[in-house]
Amino acid sequence: MRLKNRTALITGAGRGIGRAIAEHYAREGARVAIADLDLQTATEAADAIRAAGGEAIALAMDVTDEQAVDDGFKAVADQWGGVDIALANAGIQHIDPIHKLAYADWQKVIDVHLHGAFLVTRAALRQMYAGKGGAMLYMGSVHSVEASPLKSPYVAAKHGLLGLCRAVAKEGAEHKVRSNIICPGFVRTPLVEKQIPEQAKELAISEEEVIRNVMLKNTVDGEFTTVEDVAELAVHLAAFPSSALTGQSIVVSHGWHMQ
Repeated sequence: MRLKNRTALITGAGRGIGRAIAEHYAREGARVAIADLDLQTATEAADAIRAAGGEAIALAMDVTDEQAVDDGFKAVADQWGGVDIALANAGIQHIDPIHKLAYADWQKVIDVHLHGAFLVTRAALRQMYAGKGGAMLYMGSVHSVEASPLKSPYVAAKHGLLGLCRAVAKEGAEHKVRSNIICPGFVRTPLVEKQIPEQAKELAISEEEVIRNVMLKNTVDGEFTTVEDVAELAVHLAAFPSSALTGQSIVVSHGWHMQ
């Protein structure tokens, strides 16, 4: 029970990596606020946690909406007194070469990943600073430290998250706030499943070749990272007992990127 008596808010937690982390946090004793653009999926995830004996609430949250983010954190404060752990996980993807990329598509990806993470961070820090500190976490990617073709807005946003994480580590230290960023390789979530045919079409190769020669080419074993891998790291970072581990990017990618 590494997170007993702690309260966590996770964005984009209705499905995929976010939901896996929420469930793992609950098993480790945390009270979990599941924030998602889709309230139905958030509710289903919260219901599953409660059915397993955990504590959870569901929140409808568009992370690009300043008021919605602030209202969501207020709801957690009203319910449980404030957050100890916040994870900016909500994300989207868009596949296009830069010379064909519409500005609206660029802006949408940046808004969700980077601007949304800022709004979540600001709301979380206000509660953490007023309390006993906490852990501010970000869902980055190997694309926080490397680039790939056809994903320029995603790569730019994930690099930006790395900078935000480090700034929070510097500013938050005096308030007992640690900040770290999780950088997974390809995890076979709906977001990644959608990319496979899109990249196959753009690159004029088969879907099997996308998986083998694009997504998993640089791993040491040709394996996808799993949601369980990422969730375990998220627990470790949330539970770490001191500020010795802050401002760090932790890559979990089957050796795709080594640092």
